[in-house]
Amino acid sequence: MRIIAGTARNRRLQVPAGMTTRPTAQRARQTLFDMLMHAPWFGRDELEKALVLDAFAGTGALGLEALSRGARFATFMEGSRPGIAALQANLRSCGMADRARLRHCDVTHPPKAPQPHTLIFLDPPYHKGLVQKGLRTLWRAGWVADGALIVAETETTPLQNDGRDPEEPFQPFHAHLLPSLAAPPPELLAQRSFGAATLHVWRHDGSVKGSRPVP
Repeated sequence: MRIIAGTARNRRLQVPAGMTTRPTAQRARQTLFDMLMHAPWFGRDELEKALVLDAFAGTGALGLEALSRGARFATFMEGSRPGIAALQANLRSCGMADRARLRHCDVTHPPKAPQPHTLIFLDPPYHKGLVQKGLRTLWRAGWVADGALIVAETETTPLQNDGRDPEEPFQPFHAHLLPSLAAPPPELLAQRSFGAATLHVWRHDGSVKGSRPVP
């Protein structure tokens, strides 16, 4: 696995021992950053101003790619010791340690944020509802800026659960609202599938208010 473009182009990334992480595929990362660099809803200028949060970071490929392409600063959250060791090695190898912070933590129980971040990557293990749990707890801890761009990777095909209630297909959601509150869904800015993985992109809008659904 390598950095695709920017100041650390072609730099090889260390993968955590035991490979308990599932890094975003190179092709998916290329497509994602092509969109971030050129889409009318983001673009190079916004990327270069971004405070990036790479949650469930693993190798750190998403946050490191953003830094390589000029992002201002990145925070990496990872829960495993092998993941933290790989992240430290990758930051040193790419020469980015001075523009990054590592947090050894469970994303569903994050520390309080020193400041809100404007570009949020969420790439957790599949079929555990961790995008929903993680983003809501990150918002409560102050990590998600109003207007932040959210990029979430989920499974393309929900589990069928052997005849029990199947998983619902993933939908973008408002991190600041309880699931029981009704509200118009966020506008989906982009959605791309790559085999078993699907990327979803939307903006966090803290001004949206929810209401109790009519019984």
